[in-house]
Amino acid sequence: MEQVDPKQTSRAYAFEMWIDAPMPMVTIFKKLDISRLVRIGRRKGLKLNMLMCYCIGRAASGIKEFYMLPVGRRLMRYDSIAVNTIVENRLGEVSSCDIPFTDDLDTFNRDYLRLTRQVAESCTNHDLTQYMVIGTSALVQCQIEGAVGMYSGIFNNPFMIWGRYRRRMLRTTLTVSFQFHHTQMDGAHAARFLDALQREIDRLKA
Repeated sequence: MEQVDPKQTSRAYAFEMWIDAPMPMVTIFKKLDISRLVRIGRRKGLKLNMLMCYCIGRAASGIKEFYMLPVGRRLMRYDSIAVNTIVENRLGEVSSCDIPFTDDLDTFNRDYLRLTRQVAESCTNHDLTQYMVIGTSALVQCQIEGAVGMYSGIFNNPFMIWGRYRRRMLRTTLTVSFQFHHTQMDGAHAARFLDALQREIDRLKA
């Protein structure tokens, strides 16, 4: 992770326009077809949430804007991406767990299971401060059309929220909301990411 001069990046104009905005976050909604993830999860005994996080990491890793993030009034460039998931811990509360993204599904799955178990048992967050972290929150007990995340002014990380998936005929769909800081990316980049996420889901091999 290193600080960069915004003027020397493709985000120069966006940084100037949005870094001091009182509400710089943008949210986009998209319905995904996750039929393949559900089938793979059942056949291989893999957690659906893990598969979603893996596909999110794969889609994001191919878009250069995900490697830069405004932190305070600085623009930081990262070498690696992590995907965060919310874990119910042994006290019945929630803890936060960052999972480093790797292109190898087996390795990512092992890290996911190990780290989420560690966080659930210890009730201590697992934070990867040297990674650009994509936050996620799965509200699987609820059927929701979408959610807009809170902007605290402290965390500018991109964030995805989804609820319970829906089955209709032979398709299983999931509506996701994707919130991002306008300094980090534009709507076109976010839309490209969501399209890439659907492609990663469709061609996942396990």
